[in-house]
Amino acid sequence: MEDYEPNIIGFLCNWCSYAGADLAGTSRIKYPSNIKIIRVMCTGRVEPAFILESIKNGADGVLISGCHFGECHYKSGNYKANRRIKLLKKFLEEMGINPNRVKFEFVSASEGNKFASIVTEFVEELKELGPLTLNLIQ
Repeated sequence: MEDYEPNIIGFLCNWCSYAGADLAGTSRIKYPSNIKIIRVMCTGRVEPAFILESIKNGADGVLISGCHFGECHYKSGNYKANRRIKLLKKFLEEMGINPNRVKFEFVSASEGNKFASIVTEFVEELKELGPLTLNLIQ
């Protein structure tokens, strides 16, 4: 399965993580191109349905990344996202999907290296898990 390249959807906070990803790009920090980024105003606005829809439509993994705790531009959005993602991971496990396919990380605007590192590590983790196959009832 060495040819397998995971498909990752990334929901990135506009104020911190998207800026961190942008910094990685403008600084020419190398990281895998497996991630398709969706900029959101806040991780608190990422509905669990968005994550489930990403998985249903072929994502092998989903990265949600936002401001560090205490630094959210909307005060508590990242705390809300953290609670939702913990619950969603329990739901995924009940559905037979490895919860490690969903990752929640904190990246500030100045952490381009950290963003690149997170994406690189996530790609490797997903390669170990292999492609996600769903048995959906239509």
